[in-house]
Amino acid sequence: MMSCKNYNIFLPKSLILFFTSALSVAIISSCGNSKKQGAGGAAEEVLDYKVLTLQPRSATLNVDYPASIQGQQNIEIRPKVDGYVEKIFVDEGSVVKKGQLLFTINAPQYEQDVRTAQAGIKTAEADLSLANMQVKKVKPLVDKDIISHYELESAEYTAQSKAAALAQAKASLVNARINLGYTAITSPVNGVIGALPYKLGSLVTSTTTDPLTTVYNTANIYAYFAINEKQLLDFSKDSTGTGSFKSKLSKLPNVTLILSDGTTYEHTGRVETVNGLINTATGAANVRAGFINPRGLIRSGSSATVRIPNTVKAGLLVPESSTYELQDKRFVYVVDDKNKVKNVAIQVMDNTAGQFYVVTDGLHAGDRIVLQSSNNLRDGTAIKPTAVSEGSVYGSLK
Repeated sequence: MMSCKNYNIFLPKSLILFFTSALSVAIISSCGNSKKQGAGGAAEEVLDYKVLTLQPRSATLNVDYPASIQGQQNIEIRPKVDGYVEKIFVDEGSVVKKGQLLFTINAPQYEQDVRTAQAGIKTAEADLSLANMQVKKVKPLVDKDIISHYELESAEYTAQSKAAALAQAKASLVNARINLGYTAITSPVNGVIGALPYKLGSLVTSTTTDPLTTVYNTANIYAYFAINEKQLLDFSKDSTGTGSFKSKLSKLPNVTLILSDGTTYEHTGRVETVNGLINTATGAANVRAGFINPRGLIRSGSSATVRIPNTVKAGLLVPESSTYELQDKRFVYVVDDKNKVKNVAIQVMDNTAGQFYVVTDGLHAGDRIVLQSSNNLRDGTAIKPTAVSEGSVYGSLK
């Protein structure tokens, strides 16, 4: 076996100084790193965010629907007789009155029909006069028993036949004059002239595919828009009893029309009808709102937006700017009692984007939400909340 012996190791003084210096540098570096980490932790400061405490409130929000405009009447003007366009008295876009002359059609055959009918009347009148003379001639002879009573009856029947022929001739004259009157075409209503596809000299018939023109009566205009099945169900859910749906329509507030240039139309309108049939392809029902158009500002075929006010009596309203959308869901930042953020999905009513959303699920009265929606706050992030007054947020609401 080997025995353990004590060995004394002697190091040079220079080597001892080297190890002492290295150990001091390591200690100083370790302290420096600790200070840097501490400084880094202090850099992650808690940021300020504006926070709103939600409380139920009443407000009027707007729901917008794209709409197409149609006039009160769109009347196609078609020829009832065959002929050539002789004169056009209006131009496209002209404003016309009821009874105003629009076109004349060159159809001389109808003038000839009138003359023929007039001649037929004269012939029938002459035949009737002759038949009446025959009755007068035969009657005395019958009274004296010179001829039989049969001769008198025959003469009377002949007179009746000639009278009927005269009535038929007069009817033919009336019909001929009516047909001749169709060569002058007038406007059936007040309105605006549409396109004029046929020019002077064009041959037109009663079976022509395209109308001579269309007169648009826009004294009143209709805005047609669509609502989905859910909105229709919400609208009619509490409508019970005969006539209650119509009664509910009458209680709706006036609606406004936003024109294509973004301006609001000067006259308000009313929702008049809701189509009872839901389109299976679109899942929507057509709705009609009526507006007066005394100045003829709105033309048939134009586009606009119908804005319906929606009064909320006690709802939780959040600004649209405080929400964000992710995967077809809408979220807000809710601040808990420890001032930490949580992303919460909410459900909202349909209303005009850019204003306020009425929350139907996901939030409660007293919840605090972050007004800035940056979509980058993670759950559990601590913030420094700055309370914002309701007046500064909801001041634009009525």
